[in-house]
Amino acid sequence: MNTIKMAVFDMAGTVVDEHNLVYKTIQTSFQDNGYPVTLEKVLAVCAGKEKYTAIITLVEALGIQNPTKALAKDLFDYFKARLATAYQEEAVAPMPGSEKVFQYLAEHRVMVVLNTGYDRSTAEQLVGRLGWENHPYIQQMVTASDVAKGRPEPDMIQLAMAQAKLRNSQEVIKIGDSQIDILEGRQAHCQMSIGITTGAHTLEQLQQVDPDAIIDHLQELIPLLEEMKALPA
Repeated sequence: MNTIKMAVFDMAGTVVDEHNLVYKTIQTSFQDNGYPVTLEKVLAVCAGKEKYTAIITLVEALGIQNPTKALAKDLFDYFKARLATAYQEEAVAPMPGSEKVFQYLAEHRVMVVLNTGYDRSTAEQLVGRLGWENHPYIQQMVTASDVAKGRPEPDMIQLAMAQAKLRNSQEVIKIGDSQIDILEGRQAHCQMSIGITTGAHTLEQLQQVDPDAIIDHLQELIPLLEEMKALPA
């Protein structure tokens, strides 16, 4: 078993507690423009994806008749404006246990990386709300707009590895709250792809993509890693 040198965490729903605000905003954006959709449908279709791709996929999933080429772009622009306002007005906070886990990893010389289906401007706005701009334990943040292909493609994890000069993906683990997070970790050939039930997808939904482990709280990551005996000595 390879020694773990990097842990890649999804943001919203995994290390950021924002009560599915992004997906509620997608739902509202569709409803405001005359396309009723349930939050459950939004979560099932959109969770973890780059948000423009998520909106295109939701348009297709709803079977909207003869959508114009501009429809997804218009919905995305509307969504981004609403989300920017929502992140200023609504409560967002670090997920319980995140600071303890980040510190634990840092003490064991494991790099902490955030990755997200948001574009960089949205991700930086969220990081600013949390006061994480100069976080002592977070080494990198990679966003969907930094790469050519979003999840489930491995581009974000591969970019994080390249920036850290890591060549072996078996030295990396991925943690996320959606099926597409697990698929991303698998396509990047990470040593483990770990699901967490604090965000978009339920235990049953996560089980459908066969993650290496599922946890219900971030701090459960610590005994899991200790059991693996894959941390630097």
